[in-house]
Order: sequence, then C-alpha cells, then structure tokens
Amino acid sequence: MTDTPPKRKDPRQRTPVPLLPPVQRSRAALGLTLAAAEGRFALQGCAECGAVQYPPRDACRACLSTDLTWREVPNGGRVVAQTRIHASPDPYFREHLPWRIGTVALDAGVPVIAHLHAAVSRGDRVRMALRLDRAGQGVLIALPDIEGSAMTSDPTLRAMGTDPRHRRVLITDARAPESLALTKALLAAGAAEVRLGEPETWKAWDGRAAFDGLAAVSLHPLDVTDTGSVRDLAAGLGGKVDILINTARHERPGGVMTGDLTRARDEIEVGYMGLMRLAQAFGPAMAARAADGVNSAAAWVNILPVQALAHDPGFASTVAAGAAARALALSLRAELRGAGVRVMNAYTGPLDDDWHQPLPPPKVAPKALAQAIVAGLCDGLEEVHVGDIARDLADRWRRDPRLLAREMEGGLS
Repeated sequence: MTDTPPKRKDPRQRTPVPLLPPVQRSRAALGLTLAAAEGRFALQGCAECGAVQYPPRDACRACLSTDLTWREVPNGGRVVAQTRIHASPDPYFREHLPWRIGTVALDAGVPVIAHLHAAVSRGDRVRMALRLDRAGQGVLIALPDIEGSAMTSDPTLRAMGTDPRHRRVLITDARAPESLALTKALLAAGAAEVRLGEPETWKAWDGRAAFDGLAAVSLHPLDVTDTGSVRDLAAGLGGKVDILINTARHERPGGVMTGDLTRARDEIEVGYMGLMRLAQAFGPAMAARAADGVNSAAAWVNILPVQALAHDPGFASTVAAGAAARALALSLRAELRGAGVRVMNAYTGPLDDDWHQPLPPPKVAPKALAQAIVAGLCDGLEEVHVGDIARDLADRWRRDPRLLAREMEGGLS
C-alpha cells in the first residue's frame, strides 16, 4: 500500500453531494458511538454474570439480566471470516464499493462483525478499534496488529476518519501559545498546507519569526471579532480548508463580583461570537466539500477549557464564555454531521502560559495540547481531554455533574 499525495481535483468535475452511511441505531447501540467519540474500545458487560455483549442489547445474552454497563475490554482478536461487498442498495456504499467486512473473534469472548483494513486477511491477529463513520455513528474496524507506515492510507479508514495527511489546515490564531507546536505537529503528520490567522497584523509579536522558515506555512490577516475580516479570509480560502482548528480565545482570571465587564465582553466576543462568525463564514463551504474524495473537508476543532463542563470561580467569565462556546459547538456538530464533517472539542486543563502562571501544576504544555489534537484527528475523535486535570474532571463529570459542581464550588477541584 503506497502513501502518495492525492491528485489535484479537476475543477471541471462535479463536487459530489455528501452522502452518509445508514444512521439508524437503537438507544443501546449509541453506547458504541459514545466510546468511539472518545477513542475508547468499550462493549456492554453484564453486572451479574460478567458476560460481554455484542451486538448491544437490553438484556444479557447469558442470564437475561438487564443490568448492563459499558466498560473497556481487551481489543485483540482474530479474523475468522471475510467477504467483499460488490453491490449495495445504499447510496453511500455504492460510491465506495468494493467494501470489505469480516467476522472477528474477540479475546473478550464474543464474535463481532467489523470493517476490515486493507492489510488484514482471514486468520490474522488484529487489534480492534471503535471509530466514528461519516454519519458520526460508532462502528468496529479491524486494524493490523502491528501498525505500518502506510496504514492510514487505507481508503476505508480514511473514509471514516479525519487524518490530516495530505489535507489543508487553517489555524485561526497564530498567537495562541499552542499554534507553533500545532503547526509543526500537523506538518509531521503529513498535512499538505497549514495557514494561520494573524490578528492585529500592525502589532509586532515575538513568535512571528518562528513561522517564517516553515515550508507550506503562511500567515493571513484574521480577527475573529471582526465579521468583515472573517468573511474576507473565507472568500479567499473557504474552498481550500479541509480542517479548521479554532485556537482563538481570550482567558483572564477573576470572579463574578470582582470581574471586569470589558474583559468579560472580550471573552464572549472571541470565544463565543468568534466561533459563530467562523462557522457562518467557513461552515457552508466545508459542508459542501465533505464528499470531495481524498481532498474533502473533514474536521472542525474547538479548543475549550475543561471547566466548561462545570465551572471555576477563579476564572468565572472565561469559563462562562467556554460553556457558551461548547453549547454552540454542539449545535455546529449537529449541523455539520449531516454533511459528514466531524466537530471535535478538545478540552484542556490550565495551559503552561502567562495567564495561568499563578496556578499550581499539573499544567498542559502547548506541545502536549498540539500532539493530542493531531492524535485525535488521526483517530477521528469528537471528544479529547488533554492533561491530568482535564481527564480527571471529565471522568467526575460523567459520573455525577451535580456532585462535580458542588466540589468546584467548595474548592475541591
């Protein structure tokens, strides 16, 4: 399997209408989607007899108990049968034929029906992964037990994912502390081009020179608080953005009663209104190009404070703006899902930057945030939690959001 760059699209050819795989799922089966969105391999397990379940169901296959919970299980297995589909009544699969599927006997004790990577054959040991398909639904795929250099070139895997290899990326704020590391990580992952928005181009800043020597990297004027600026850039680049990563944000410490109203307004203008301006300017073009073959638009990434899931009295307006942006991002996810464009929210703990300097460790290094985002894109995730604090708060939020809120109020974070 080779990893050659895709051919430039002939502008005389039509842009295919985005088609999606079947979206019908039972409520129980949505657990696969939740696990896939976070990159976990989880199946149902019976709380009474311990039997692992597949396909998802409402009662245990062994003892008929209804006490089934989702838990992570070993992802190893062996392919025991395979087939290649050459005809399908479904419009999506008709455009992607032939399509390989097979039966895999999991080490966890159940057989599953899964999509097969091109390098996998009957009898092979495989590692199973839960991935989101183009419709945003969780599906199983069998991957080679040992990852090869060209594994991500597999058309089945690329059709499901948002891998930045050979894709063109827009980072909205070059001044964000993670933007340089993010640019380098994207180029290392094989991105074709990285463009960065530069607010206040008239103002000199120390980090700008670091971008000048990077190949396939360019800076463009972009102020997310200015509707005209966003529209101007979208007019020139809107049809050339495959992945948009929104790094623009305005974070300042302060409570509610002692907070500065002007500063709070700036946080809303950048974090919430800025996201809406970007979505209105770039979203339609990305949705229209979501089925454009290997050159298709693939993903939208938002960087949010993990406290947007709860709150932090020490950064009251910053977290409020983050919570508002999260709500907007979930709506954007629902709108772009119909075209097959993935929306990833990367929740991060305090960054190791000037504005979080008074906070004690652990903090998130900009390079770690960049690597987590690129890894999430390669795996096609929707939810990424970066750093120990983010992972801990997210886990507590899943268990009991109200209890977490009380703990945050009492300074038990």
